[in-house]
Amino acid sequence: MEINGETVAEEFRFDEMNLSEPIMKALEKKGFTYATPVQGGTIPYFMDWKDVIAKAPTGTGKTLAFGIPMVEHIDTESTEIQGLILAPTRELAMQIRDDLRELCQFTEGVRVVCLYGGAPIEKQTAALKKHPQIVVATPGRLMDHMKRRTVRLDKVETVVLDEADRMLDMGFVRDVTHILDRIRNRRNMGMFSATISREVMDISWVYQRDPVEITVRADEENRPDIKQYCIKLSDRSEKLDAIERIMKAENYDRCLIFCNTKNMTDRLAGLLKMRGFSAACIHGDMQQRVREQTLQDFRDGKIKALVATDVASRGLDIDDVDAVFNYDVPDEMEYYIHRIGRTGRAKRHGVSYALVASVTEGLRLDEIMKVNGMEIEWLQFDEDGCLVPVD
Repeated sequence: MEINGETVAEEFRFDEMNLSEPIMKALEKKGFTYATPVQGGTIPYFMDWKDVIAKAPTGTGKTLAFGIPMVEHIDTESTEIQGLILAPTRELAMQIRDDLRELCQFTEGVRVVCLYGGAPIEKQTAALKKHPQIVVATPGRLMDHMKRRTVRLDKVETVVLDEADRMLDMGFVRDVTHILDRIRNRRNMGMFSATISREVMDISWVYQRDPVEITVRADEENRPDIKQYCIKLSDRSEKLDAIERIMKAENYDRCLIFCNTKNMTDRLAGLLKMRGFSAACIHGDMQQRVREQTLQDFRDGKIKALVATDVASRGLDIDDVDAVFNYDVPDEMEYYIHRIGRTGRAKRHGVSYALVASVTEGLRLDEIMKVNGMEIEWLQFDEDGCLVPVD
């Protein structure tokens, strides 16, 4: 890990960070003794009200990195919103809310509310009337509440932009800057992301004051343990057969299968069901209630194969996926990293398969591997249906 360009290699223990007893109790309940690099690098500075810009791989614990200091700073006697976290998707926003509530389980008086689109705004307004001190929100829905004057941000002290690159890339720049302009009394601001884009740096330059720059590289210590395979096929029609063969041969209990289009997720989930798999799909056109229930069924083991677009590649609280299949090689290089990052989490071994049936897909995958310094093993099915190395 690097802090302001200087390498820091020491281990960080939570019990050496002067955290409150309720927070320590929550961490101990989860079995956390050592902080991840991004947590160890961020928490001390955030506790001192410093601005932070942190770049760290997916799955390295960024939520606790900003969540612990934010909760520690909350005045539980106050009825004002003191902490605001912006997230690009409702799934990530809900996950952050759940993580913070779990972190606060022994801290009395801290109330956390989540605001996101696709859900009744009246229910969220009622929740805001209970005077939460922390709000987790997607930019669009927060703007809706600001226009309705159902939320006040003038007492916010800490602002966090999680998955900042993704949020700005999705077109939320204007909303984010509008929101930040309304928070004039903030004491510190954190920007957390897997990559630091030009847009992220522009926001940092305008709204942060001498931020501490924390960079956690995907080295052997924090790089997810994911074995990557590419299955070479002669035709796209063979992709479904390949998934079926691999899932049955490896006896996977929980798999994520990524497609590039919503239409393909619907079709593939239906085809898997026809072959006897418990399968479902998730994409942006589905009702929020249906999406949440589908994700819960997947977590509960009722669904063996979840077919998804990239809406599901970030921020989902699913840390025990056996394997990830790239039915389509993603159009955006960054999507590949976040897709396979759904497996191999929490120090578990993971595996990913990319299904390649054209020269174009093969070249795209080669480019992704080269740019990200990754290694992938190319395989193909032999005459007996067994996977063997490509000649």
